[in-house]
Amino acid sequence: MTPQDPGALYSHHLDVLRQRADQALARGGFDHLVIPSGTRHYQVFDDRDYPFAVNPNFKAWVPLTRVTDSWIVYTPGKRPQLVFLQPFDYWHVVPEAPSGWWVEHFDIHVIRTPEEALPLLPANPARCAILGEAQSALGGHVPNNPEAVIHYLDWHRAFKTPYEIALMRQAQQLAVRGHRAAEAAFRAGADEFSIHMAYCSAVGQDANDLPYGNIIALNEHGAVLHYTELGRSAPSPLRSFLIDAGASAHGYASDITRTYAAAGHDEFQAMIDAVDAAQQRMCAAVRAGFDYRQLHVDAHLALMGILKDFGVIKVSPEAALATGVSAAFFPHGIGHLIGLQVHDVAGFAASDAGGRIERPAGHPYLRLTRVLEPGMVVTIEPGVYFVDMLLDEVKKAGNAASVDWDRVEFFRPYGGIRIEDDVLCTGGAADNLTRPAFAAAN
Repeated sequence: MTPQDPGALYSHHLDVLRQRADQALARGGFDHLVIPSGTRHYQVFDDRDYPFAVNPNFKAWVPLTRVTDSWIVYTPGKRPQLVFLQPFDYWHVVPEAPSGWWVEHFDIHVIRTPEEALPLLPANPARCAILGEAQSALGGHVPNNPEAVIHYLDWHRAFKTPYEIALMRQAQQLAVRGHRAAEAAFRAGADEFSIHMAYCSAVGQDANDLPYGNIIALNEHGAVLHYTELGRSAPSPLRSFLIDAGASAHGYASDITRTYAAAGHDEFQAMIDAVDAAQQRMCAAVRAGFDYRQLHVDAHLALMGILKDFGVIKVSPEAALATGVSAAFFPHGIGHLIGLQVHDVAGFAASDAGGRIERPAGHPYLRLTRVLEPGMVVTIEPGVYFVDMLLDEVKKAGNAASVDWDRVEFFRPYGGIRIEDDVLCTGGAADNLTRPAFAAAN
């Protein structure tokens, strides 16, 4: 096995999870950690189920993302147990028995109905920290999600093990395949839906596997931050393409965004290049001890410098930031933690005992306010957009003179620009997980 093979790294990962669980249970005063995988949710007045999303705390322990009504049981000092549902079912494909690099580390109990799990769970539910949604309750084992346990485990999830980083690198490689296919489809004149299908085909994942819904935006649709409509006809003329799309590797996510200009749209391409260069400098700023809130503010200043250079704003970057003009062009946060979830937990946590670090005033959509530490993986996703409703607010606030509206009108049909990489904070230089995957795909 190579050093980056998840199978070679899993044993250490499990040791880390056990150590964290021991501490969390001690803090909460519990004897057992019990984690249901989750159950299916059904649409109201119908028998159709929604796409299943496994409990992220469950898939931290085992690389299983589609199993329902199954349980992890961990008691300090003992081997962890997996209660695995393999139902009698002729309506659906029955999950295969557990296999792979991780099974030797568990006592595995295969059950045929969800209720058969009950005698395999700890006898006294009151001594259990049960992490999950209320719908997962079985008998007296009702998820209680004790705060002391949740705070501790969520905080430490920010620090990725080598196993987790290896899987996140795999998720980068998968997503980059899709990004390359999507760009080729755009260059060939495809519509948004066809680009989306090209992406899914290249990655080998669909809506049940992808970590979030693909954002595939042509032209002015790039100004809708979470555009997911997928038009069936390509606009004419074709000006620009923004794609925000990731992939999953055994439950771990990647989150990548790129923006492209159509051939002949050189000025917009020049702006993309400027944002890309600034984004790479922001990625390099991911260092241990650096306050992510400051990185967000620095991003505002850098992006406003670009808009100043392109004649979109008339004031200094500092003035644009102070008056709120910058937020009209860059309305979201610079990024977030990523791992088992795309927007991973504890982004505002003050410590593993709880508490909250507030966002900077005037920046309500930043999802991470912690000081960076080795092991954290964050997204760096600066963007500039031409959003009519936000630009109207600039006028209403009395800051119209700060903007060259003719230049805004020129760039409006392109929608916007966002560039996003996933970056690992280390004890030294930042480790960009995304750029090497693109380089290797060339």
